[in-house]
Formats: sequence, C-alpha cells, structure tokens
Amino acid sequence: MQPRNMSMSGVVDLAAVKAAQEAKAKAEQARAEAARQGGGAVSAVSPASLVIDVDEAGFESEVLQRSTEVPVVIDFWAEWCEPCKQLSPLLEGLAREYNGRFVLAKIDVDANQMLMQQFGVQGIPAVFAVVAGQALPLFQGAAPVEQIRQTLDQLIQVGEERFGLTGLVVDPDAQGGDQEAPAPAEVPAGPYDALLEAAVEALDAGDLGGAVQAYRNVLGDDPGNTEAKLGLAQAELLQRVQGLDPQQVRKDAADNPADVPAQIAAADLDLVGGHVEDAFGRLIDAVRRTAGEDRDAARVRLLELLEVVGSDDPRVTAARTQLARVLF
Repeated sequence: MQPRNMSMSGVVDLAAVKAAQEAKAKAEQARAEAARQGGGAVSAVSPASLVIDVDEAGFESEVLQRSTEVPVVIDFWAEWCEPCKQLSPLLEGLAREYNGRFVLAKIDVDANQMLMQQFGVQGIPAVFAVVAGQALPLFQGAAPVEQIRQTLDQLIQVGEERFGLTGLVVDPDAQGGDQEAPAPAEVPAGPYDALLEAAVEALDAGDLGGAVQAYRNVLGDDPGNTEAKLGLAQAELLQRVQGLDPQQVRKDAADNPADVPAQIAAADLDLVGGHVEDAFGRLIDAVRRTAGEDRDAARVRLLELLEVVGSDDPRVTAARTQLARVLF
C-alpha cells in the first residue's frame, strides 16, 4: 500500500477551545516543576508506558482520557499486514525518542473491528491521533520517517498551543521502566565522510546534480544523517533556481497571486537571496488561500525550505507555528 495523505476535515474543531495560551503556560510550569522534583506535580511515567496496546474495552480510559494530558497517536495494524511490520516498529521508536511528547496506542483491527469502523479506516496501516478528545486522521501507509516526523511535530505543536498539552514526564526509574537505552527510530549513522566530502566538492565545482546524488547515496543507507539531509535540501534548492530569470519569476508571482507554482518559484528565489521571512510568508499565504494539490505543494515546499534554514533558527519556529495555525 502506497502512503497517501488523508483528509484533515474536522481538525478545525480544535480552534474552538478557549484560553489555550493560558493553559499552555500553566502546563509548561507544571511540567518543569515536576521534572525538577522528580515527578511531583505531574505523575512520572515509565518509558514502557509510552507504547500501549489498546482494545475496545480500554479505549475510553487509555486513549480518550489520556488525550487530555498528551496527544495520543493511534496505529491501526494487523499481524498479516506486511507494511505494518515496517511502520509499527518505526512509530514505537519515535514514541520513545520523543520521550513523552506523545503516546502511541496500537490497535489490532482484527480484534477491534468496532474501533476500526468508528474511525472509518479503509486500509492499514492507518495512523490517527486524538488530542483533547478530538480525533483526526494523520496518514495511511508506510510513510517515510521524515514525513512522519513533520506530522508529529505539527500535532505536538497544536496540542501545546491550543490545549497546553506539553506531554508526560518520563522517569527511567519508574516502575516498569527500562534501564536500557531506547531503540533508535532509524539506522545508526555510519562512516560516510568520503561521500559527504564528495558532495561538498561537487557543490564547490558547480556540479549540483552530482552533489544531490552524493547526498542521496548517504541518505539511502543512513536516512537520519543530519549533514546529508541539510546538504541535500540546499543542493536541491540551488538546482531549482539555476537558470531561472529572477525578474520574470517575480513578475509572474506578483501578477498571479493564486498561481501556486509561481509562488513556489518566487519563494525559492527569496530564500536564495537571503529573504527568509519573505519566502516563508509567501508559502504560508499560499497554503492559506488554496486547497487540494496546490495547498499540499505549497506546504511541502515550505517544509523543504524550513529544512534548508535549520530548526534552530527562530524564523523557522515562527513559520512552523503559523503553518500549524493555517492547517489546523
């Protein structure tokens, strides 16, 4: 089964919650105090409790009630489903890696047909989330890890900003905890210095195609290699703007505000020219004004440009917040 985006209808209900920012501040304060005191104001949980098996009998307490404290991601799976055998371990690893920012609830569809029908699951693997009692679809199929990370980041951000859900305090010493290091969600990094150096040399020589391929070779074996991901994003950006007529691109974008490909091309030029906030704002506006494939194209390009700038940049944080508000 090929991964595909699922409808996000119904998610706008999240906007109806009042006093979210105040709730966020209080929850953040409680979490910090609990961490300082080893769990005082907020009960600490063991790493093992971040991944749970859920059935129909326990759904209300283990998913609905728990979702008032932390976003709950639901993995609908079955023993016979081959893509599930790839996706489920990845989600479990991410649950431990995110360290209490969300809880993973695994539901066997063969044993829980009613839940499958209530969520309208058409095929598996299918991933949903419940935030403060609100259910929303995330994606279907064995999606790439970076797509999953982006979806989880947006989900967590919405939970924080709209509901003040800052997650659980995880205590490795809590009952049932596992003292061993959590299993990584991705293949450990390997010795790719030579390939990375070749990519940099190709960039310096103006061989953008060679640089892109070199970075992809690294990521093919080590999808989590941060240097390769950043280098690939930068090389692909330079490759896209190569040969463009900046004056014509900007004229097309100004003359046709609803033309998403024109806005995307202009955003690429904005970023290359150092106009970071202009690039982000242009694409966020495109996401706000459009729907369907156009909206998804603008969203995906924005995420790519965020990757180019880097998550430590405050402008990236601000753009992610604006994107979450537009999407949810």
